[in-house]
Amino acid sequence: MSARFLETHGYGAARQEILPGDASKRYARLTGGPRGALLMQTPDAEYLAAFLRVARHLAAIGVAAPAVFAVEEAENLALVEDLGTASMADALDAGADAEPLYLDAAKTLAALHAEAPPAGLPAWDAPAMARATAATFLDWWWPAAFGAPASDSVRMAFNAALHEMLAPFAGTGFVHRDYFPANLIPTPGGMAVIDFQDAALGNPAYDLVSLVEDARRDVAPALRDAAIRAYLAQRPGLDPAAWRAAMAVHGAQRHLRVAALWVRLDRRDGKPHYLAHGPRCWALLDHALEHPAAAPLARFLDAHVPHHIRKNP
Repeated sequence: MSARFLETHGYGAARQEILPGDASKRYARLTGGPRGALLMQTPDAEYLAAFLRVARHLAAIGVAAPAVFAVEEAENLALVEDLGTASMADALDAGADAEPLYLDAAKTLAALHAEAPPAGLPAWDAPAMARATAATFLDWWWPAAFGAPASDSVRMAFNAALHEMLAPFAGTGFVHRDYFPANLIPTPGGMAVIDFQDAALGNPAYDLVSLVEDARRDVAPALRDAAIRAYLAQRPGLDPAAWRAAMAVHGAQRHLRVAALWVRLDRRDGKPHYLAHGPRCWALLDHALEHPAAAPLARFLDAHVPHHIRKNP
């Protein structure tokens, strides 16, 4: 079926280069066709539908993203525009000036958030975030750190703390959920957004946290503040104090979830190199917990997780 699909759209003789990926999708770079393209193989129809939903939305609101050339729903295939391999992360690693990149990314994010989200996105609300955090912190980090599973009472207290912290900041805006340099590509037309199939409805502050409090790379405080100011300048209707409070609570949730995710990747998936990011995530969590809005989670951790063990097990 894929051969017929490629032939139909002019890529029957194209050379395929399988790109590094993960279990959720597979990409092959196609050369020798009518234009640069990637063949995307998704695991199921739901994944493909989510990708297409957001791709159409980004095109409609003028945010740069890979164009979709053709779709074969029966095989969960899509031909999408090849924007190249040089991500914002690659540019930073090569020594590019960070400030213009981060300011461009912040302005692109503001433009994305200023528009009404598309219909059909799942919720990224307090219950969803609590479940996701428990799935790494309680299910993997906790037994690795304490040598025993979290008790039912701990689970109940943790769930209550996250709900208390996050519920006041519920939102219904577009949330990319992984808006960080590896998923951004500088192009002549502006910063392009990729890997957006997990987009959801929630508080958009989550995305700015992902960018300026990156789990995988250090961001200088001055650069972080400049990017936040650039974002807020594009959205003058936001209250800066409320926005920073929303960033703190979503940062606390994200940093704890991701710090524990590295442990899961080590223990379950045999990928210990991710543990190198643990100290950064725990330090970012400490900073987020200083904000009064994050007090419910801070109280839980103070009661159950002594500060000296808040690290990789």
